[in-house]
Formats: sequence, C-alpha cells, structure tokens
Amino acid sequence: MARRKKIYEGKAKILYEGPEPGTLVQYFKDDATAFNAEKKAVIEGKGVLNNRLSEFFMTGLQSIGVPTHFIKRLNMREQLIRQVEIIPLEVIVRNFAAGSMAKRLGMEEGAPLPRPIIEFSYKDDKLGDPLVPEEYIIAFGWASQQDLDDIVALALRVNDFMSGVMHGVGIKLVDFKIEIGRIWDNDFQRLVVADEISPDSCRLWDIETGQKLDKDVFRKDLGSLTDAYTEVARRLGVLPSNVTHRPRPTLIN
Repeated sequence: MARRKKIYEGKAKILYEGPEPGTLVQYFKDDATAFNAEKKAVIEGKGVLNNRLSEFFMTGLQSIGVPTHFIKRLNMREQLIRQVEIIPLEVIVRNFAAGSMAKRLGMEEGAPLPRPIIEFSYKDDKLGDPLVPEEYIIAFGWASQQDLDDIVALALRVNDFMSGVMHGVGIKLVDFKIEIGRIWDNDFQRLVVADEISPDSCRLWDIETGQKLDKDVFRKDLGSLTDAYTEVARRLGVLPSNVTHRPRPTLIN
C-alpha cells in the first residue's frame, strides 16, 4: 500500500491526505500531554477510544443540524473528515468553575456559573494558548464580528447537546473546548465544528461522586486514563457494557 502524505501532526492526532479532493484522514494517537506538553505519556488504547467517542458526538451534532467536518469513521483509529480552514482559536465553553478559570478568579472548583460562559484562546502552543478578547480577534483578522456571533451560536448549541447527553448518563459537563473551521463553497463560507470532541477536550465529572472522567486524571495522576475514558464510552453505549478494558489496538501505518 502506498504511503500516504502527512499533512499535519499535532499532539494527539495526525492528518493525512484524503482519498478525494477536499478530504483528510484524521488519525488518533495514543499520546497524552498536559501543561502545554510539559507532561507527556503514551496511553495504550487512548486513540481508539477518542476516535469512537468523537464519532459519537460529531454524528449526534449532525443529527440535530449542527454542521461538523466529520464524514465517517474508517477503522479503530481513523476517520474521514472534510478539509477545512481552521480559525486559530480555541472556543472554551464553561458551565462550572474549574481549571484556569477557578484559579484566575479564586472560585471554588465546581461552583456553578450563572450561565454558560464562552472564552477564546489564541491557538499557539509556544505562547501557551493565551486567552484573548473579541477585540483582539477582530482587530487581527482571525475572525469577523459575524463569524464570532456564529461561533458563539454554534458553541451554545454544542453545549446544549453535550450537556443533555452527559446528564442522561450521570456525567456533569463542567467545560469543554472546540475548534471551528471554514468550508468554502465558491464565495460562500460555512462554519463547522472541527478537530475532535472527546474526554481530551472536556471536563467530565460523575454527578454522584465527583469522580473525574477526563484528562485531569492524567494531569493530576488520579488513576488510569484509559479506564476513565472507557467508563465514559461504556455509559454512552459506544462500548458494550461488559467491557472493562481495551485490548491492545491494531496500529495503522
């Protein structure tokens, strides 16, 4: 089989040239990073779980009319996606105070917010993905005011969907981040949810116990990250209920 052309490699995924123009193959790695990649590890099976979970969330969003870059899952670690122009922002949606927000404002971890709060950070690992106000975004041309209005509307719809799904399986959606991409049809622009939605990009706490079921398990050395992600997948029906661990995944060259 001919070796595919690598387009981009990030901390958790690799993008390859797709089979058709305007498509890419997104490969999920087992690499885990935290604290701006200062902490690193390879967590066996993580990429398999994130591929399946991201498929679940992306197809769910599409079913309620939220556009995404997802086309279909190809195998255990890969999915076919539309090629998009990524807006260089991370869109952070917070329902409860946690992480950097709790630290910045001196708030109690887990305190409910009066309404969902949306923040933007500039995507640059060397700078630590700093928070940026809307004024910066518009002034530097990363997005227009209309783009921002549309991004906020998309983010709130994602939040409504994700919060409901998670609450239904006993999980609190504390916060999450998404990326938004542009797709061009001639001169017409569409904004779509891109990248991934998985426990890597969400804070998920068990409603009853407060147990963390997200990447904070890795950040704070709270146990097995694979077990936490497997529990999320099991509750959502992505895995059979009798699965307690993942077998060693087959690597895709």
